[in-house]
Amino acid sequence: MFKEFREFAIRGNVVDMAVGIIIGGAFGTIVKSLVSDIIMPPIGLMMGDVDFANLFMVLKQGATAGPYVALADAQAAGAVTINYGIFINNVVSFLIVAFAVFLLVRSINRMRREEEAPPAEPTTKTCPQCCSEIAIQASRCPHCTSELPAL
Repeated sequence: MFKEFREFAIRGNVVDMAVGIIIGGAFGTIVKSLVSDIIMPPIGLMMGDVDFANLFMVLKQGATAGPYVALADAQAAGAVTINYGIFINNVVSFLIVAFAVFLLVRSINRMRREEEAPPAEPTTKTCPQCCSEIAIQASRCPHCTSELPAL
């Protein structure tokens, strides 16, 4: 049973999938940091010093009444909130990941099309008398001047 599992696990597709999942997880972490630490702060600054991670709406006050300055304060008080700022960050992260995956799939499809392309029409042929390579439309060999049969 262990031998069969080992054979299954060593197959190329399983290993490729595992590598893809690991790289995808790491890529997701990088994109999340890119969005929350690099992209959203300048956007928030342009919108009047807004921190998207702290955009929320209080549905129900917590043990201590608001207003709450930050999302952490509202959560510490036990308030029920809709965290639309975090949702905006996640949407931007998703769009970046989706765009990166689109570019990857597009390049893979392009490589597949190049591999499957039919061979190009030949532009040269070999002279049967002197074995020189000549143009396919030639009716006489430029090297040995023998007449060539019509195609």
